[in-house]
Amino acid sequence: MTCFVISLFLSKSLLARWFDPVYIETENMVKIHTLSETIDSLIMEVDAKDQYVKNIQSVISGEFENDRPVRPDTANKLVNRDAIDLYKSSDATKQIIGEFESLPLEETSFGRISSGSFSDNYFFPPVKGVVTSAFSLSQNHFGVDVVAAENEPVKAIADGTVIFSSWTLETGYVVAVQHSNELISIYKHNSVILKSIGDPIRGGEILSIIGNTGEQTTGQHLHLELWYRGNPLDPQEFITFD
Repeated sequence: MTCFVISLFLSKSLLARWFDPVYIETENMVKIHTLSETIDSLIMEVDAKDQYVKNIQSVISGEFENDRPVRPDTANKLVNRDAIDLYKSSDATKQIIGEFESLPLEETSFGRISSGSFSDNYFFPPVKGVVTSAFSLSQNHFGVDVVAAENEPVKAIADGTVIFSSWTLETGYVVAVQHSNELISIYKHNSVILKSIGDPIRGGEILSIIGNTGEQTTGQHLHLELWYRGNPLDPQEFITFD
């Protein structure tokens, strides 16, 4: 008898779910609401990424320098160096790094980051040479110019992915690398670019060859810029070039 009652209860419950219009409509509304929230989140994420890409393109093209100069008295407030963590990688970045960990990497010396918050991290110097023009916010010079030997290879300062690889009228052949935690390195005035957009890069890997291209150059050198969350950093605070 007990088994019959239980079976009857279960059958009625299942039939109610299958044939009750109110139940079906309620269940569909829950699914629609969940899908709507998911779509809204995806739209917001896409918009944020589109704006981020536009900001990067503005930095690389030089529009940032002309239209939105950084005030020297607020530069340090804009960037919290303690928040930069090169080891904070997304799952996609970790997968890319894992795929290329087995590849041979040319041995090269690299400078220890001088900031105390980077005590466990290292940046490779892109080239070894002499800094002829230092970082200066007051002069809208958001990087350093380094003179090195002719045909010197330019190397990535850290692991990352190439997000820009093209020619610009003012700065010639330019390559930019997206690193972990919204850090971007930009290498300008190259004679040749050896990487394409989307290429995964390891620290110390050759990106290009030093050159003298673009209207804003007066001789062979590398112009290196570091950007963290849309704000310029002084490369000499983190990299030793000599």
